[in-house]
Amino acid sequence: MPSGFRHAAIVGKYQARGIRPVLEEIAHFLVARGLEVSFERETAHATGVVDFDALTPTEMGQRCDLAVVVGGDGTMLGIARELARHGLPLVGINQGRLGFITDLPMGAYQEALAPMLDGQYDEERRTMLEGEVWRDGEIIFNGLSVNDVVVSRGASASMVELSVDVGDDFVANIRADGLIVATPTGSTAYALSAGGPILHPGIGGWVLVPIASHTLSNRPIVLPDTQTVRIGIVAGRDVSANFDMHSVTSLMVGDQVQMRRSAFQVRFLHPRGWTYYATLRRKLRWYDGAA
Repeated sequence: MPSGFRHAAIVGKYQARGIRPVLEEIAHFLVARGLEVSFERETAHATGVVDFDALTPTEMGQRCDLAVVVGGDGTMLGIARELARHGLPLVGINQGRLGFITDLPMGAYQEALAPMLDGQYDEERRTMLEGEVWRDGEIIFNGLSVNDVVVSRGASASMVELSVDVGDDFVANIRADGLIVATPTGSTAYALSAGGPILHPGIGGWVLVPIASHTLSNRPIVLPDTQTVRIGIVAGRDVSANFDMHSVTSLMVGDQVQMRRSAFQVRFLHPRGWTYYATLRRKLRWYDGAA
């Protein structure tokens, strides 16, 4: 069945050397398939592409019905936060090194993308975190995360003490370099390198992972995503809250970071037959067993 895609927006890792001809090749491929094509505005301006309309993320959400993201997971995370509220589906062409959520290989994107444009794809929806920082009863910062929210000390500061509450329940005071609250998508990012478990995207939960905890019994824990998670700053200097390693705000003792499941979800389109387990095998080099 035809997919109904009419207008695709291209988003690129515009800092990458030599990216312009790659993006223009993909654009002309989409045009040849009968789609109208636009470029995300920053991508167009940074690369010098002038033959296609340049749209803001809001305009993309209003005018396009597909976003093709060319780069690595960082590029995908940045635009996913912008487009989730518009419900625009995203396809990722991987030009990065790892690429858990940009899964079409650059060298074979035409073979993978062509049937998807004809409606042969699997759709997946991923949950997001939304949160804010409270100080003296007022919100001083808010943000969205596809991967995680990280509360941590500065590079030259000593460890911090953080209080953790989930829903109406106090969990613990933790002395560590910081804490990570990660979505299932983010469980294969910073949380994994800090010793956390991998969460399947179908699980309705978060993972709370201490970073270099002072107490060895402070272990990662999987939390339900139906409750608010609150992290309070009890002690420490140069503490910050980081949303997807992108939006950062400085914290003071007494501040509280509150996080909950966002009402928005990210829509990823994958080639037909895609599975999360195959992605883990490839990206984490789990070569034992079936290919």
